[in-house]
Amino acid sequence: MGKQLEEGLQGGFVHSNEEDALHRDEPAANLRRLEGIESTLAQSLRSHIRITLVLHGEGEGRQLSGFVTSIHTHSREIKLQWAEEWKWVRVDDIAEAYIA
Repeated sequence: MGKQLEEGLQGGFVHSNEEDALHRDEPAANLRRLEGIESTLAQSLRSHIRITLVLHGEGEGRQLSGFVTSIHTHSREIKLQWAEEWKWVRVDDIAEAYIA
């Protein structure tokens, strides 16, 4: 029984170390994702390129498509315009942004 306990503890430590490594990588991955989103938003504003946004928390897979016409860095919001309509969108609400 001692050997089983020893193996169980070692296995638990290995699993814990793997989980710790994954959690350490999450902030870096989130930062890269955010930088990619911000770059796409800036590109849309500069070059008047249509983009598609996938939003967090407003229903599964909610998408908006249009052109960024204004970026407010202090409030972290963008103005997305399509046809004759527009909407202010918080950058933190964007899960994904890509060129449409």
